[in-house]
Amino acid sequence: MAQAGTAISNRRKNSNEIKRLRALLGEATRTGDLALWRRVKAVLGYISGKRVIAMAEELETSRGAINKWLQWYEAAGTDGLRTQPRPGAPPRLSEEQRRELTKIIEAGPEAAGYHTGVWTGPMIGDLIRKKYGVSYHNHHVPRLLHGLGFSVQRPRKRLARADAEKQGIWLKKRLPAIKKSPQVSGRSVVRG
Repeated sequence: MAQAGTAISNRRKNSNEIKRLRALLGEATRTGDLALWRRVKAVLGYISGKRVIAMAEELETSRGAINKWLQWYEAAGTDGLRTQPRPGAPPRLSEEQRRELTKIIEAGPEAAGYHTGVWTGPMIGDLIRKKYGVSYHNHHVPRLLHGLGFSVQRPRKRLARADAEKQGIWLKKRLPAIKKSPQVSGRSVVRG
């Protein structure tokens, strides 16, 4: 455990570094990056002599988080405090392939050689596998589609030969009557 005030070396406490911190604080304020703003406020507070426990309370975060931010600042300066892109594997489809896939999906499954008029997740996964040689798990296909600007649509289940007028009457009169909870000794019964 470091002594109070020693988590940041003197080389990170000079006037040029403090100017950079203040500029970064202004940038965080302008861009609305709350996480960056809190990190910079914590470092500036620490340099000005505030205790970590007081800043944790003030910034509504943990002491451990502030100590981590101080370490980041000590190791890399203001760049260590910047919000980093989330790590992860690079996309398996290039931007050009994603644009092409979007056009194929918009054209419909029949234009792509399928015998149905509605896309399904497994069909799109199959199309991607055949066309681009890339396999996606069926649970990931909806995320991919969302990233392309599509939303998942689920068809309503309706009986093909049902009487629409009778369904309307049932929905307006019979269903509400069924949903009402019966009274038992002054208390309502919860149905689960």
